[in-house]
Amino acid sequence: MAHWKIASVVLAALLAGCASSPGMGKRAASSDWIEPGQAVLGAAAAPREGVTGMFVMTVKATGRADEMMYLNSEEDYRDPRNLSIEVTPDAAAQLERGFGAQPSGALKGKRILVSGTARRTRIDFFVGNRPTGKYYYQTHVRVEQASQIQIL
Repeated sequence: MAHWKIASVVLAALLAGCASSPGMGKRAASSDWIEPGQAVLGAAAAPREGVTGMFVMTVKATGRADEMMYLNSEEDYRDPRNLSIEVTPDAAAQLERGFGAQPSGALKGKRILVSGTARRTRIDFFVGNRPTGKYYYQTHVRVEQASQIQIL
């Protein structure tokens, strides 16, 4: 009879754990959000898999390169503490339709919540279209769907 009591306690604990997990469509609690500094450190510690979660930041700068739009947590995208949100052209078009304006302008200065995976990205230096052998790392979260970004 005691094994039924143990099984009941284990089942109740498992169900309670499931009930406390944020579901799809619900906003995660702010304690579950990953700040840019945490994202950078986590991605550096797990370079292959990165860090998956909900990232919170204020968009301090924006930019474009190779058809991608970037939303940055720091004024200088080369700052080692910077978290860059890399927005694909399709996601940028979806955001533009939703905002009725360019997302880079609509999001600058806003606090946003982004779902995805933060990964270290190697940035090589080139001179005359030839790699110099010098590089540094940035931390990027790739956004392929507008639904990955929420304004807080």
